[in-house]
Amino acid sequence: MAENSLSRLAAEFKNFLAAQDEDEFIATAAATPAAVSVASVQSASEEPAQTAVPPMPEGETLTVEFPRARAREQAAAPAPVQAPAAEETFSPQQEPVPMNTAQKTAALAELADTIKNCSRCPLGATRINAVPGEGNVDADLMFIGEGPGFDEDRQGRPFVGRAGQLLDKMIAAMGLKREQVFIANIAKCHPMTDPLHPEKHGNDRAPNAGEIACCRKYLEQQIAIICPKYIVALGGVSAKALISDAKSLGALRGRFYDLSLDSVQLPRPVKILATFHPAALLRNPGWKKDAWIDLQMVMAELGLKGASK
Repeated sequence: MAENSLSRLAAEFKNFLAAQDEDEFIATAAATPAAVSVASVQSASEEPAQTAVPPMPEGETLTVEFPRARAREQAAAPAPVQAPAAEETFSPQQEPVPMNTAQKTAALAELADTIKNCSRCPLGATRINAVPGEGNVDADLMFIGEGPGFDEDRQGRPFVGRAGQLLDKMIAAMGLKREQVFIANIAKCHPMTDPLHPEKHGNDRAPNAGEIACCRKYLEQQIAIICPKYIVALGGVSAKALISDAKSLGALRGRFYDLSLDSVQLPRPVKILATFHPAALLRNPGWKKDAWIDLQMVMAELGLKGASK
């Protein structure tokens, strides 16, 4: 009986080993309590000890698990079919919609309050008044300078000094009034060469790159809210900050550029033209003729005939 059981076991092992890795079988068998115990090998001179082998019950077989083989079988088996997930739908990015007059007024007022309380750069600590900008919220034309000066710092309004008076004349020559356009600056506070003495006249300078970076988002929001058809950049600082093709002012003049903003999306395309700053025209009156040529380009686009004589 014992010999028959061993023979039957040997045949089953042989079939298993023919299909499985031998080392896997050994590792598995070592971790599994053996169904059959075998006496240790004696020396060649000794007779092998006789060990009684318990008979296997009728109808039972020895089962050995092979983990790596099972893993291979599972990997080869086709993956279970899953119900298709509900298709995700993505709505296209909404284009910004132009605001109406009331919405623009409210948005600009809220932005002006933010600017007046701004302290993002050192200019906020030395200013007397922040100068957000002013004008017609529905303007087709916007003028952008570089920064407030002595008079603007005291009044909190853009272009109210000598340069502002000349800008008013330039706007009038185009056939418009100051109240029909919007006027702002790149920097919203007065950049001074000597911040410790804000009472001094002639204490103006152009804003530096860091100051422009701090104020840029405010200006871009103003442009997006107003959404003018055309912008006139007054001076090299303004032109180079707003026109991506940053050349000298002389190289930028004489053509329109498509305005592209960093922080906001425009509801519609806006064109920008560069010309001289009114303060530069006061110092160099001979440039006024060239500035007038620039303004005439804008007038032609807007259908303006100029001031009646």
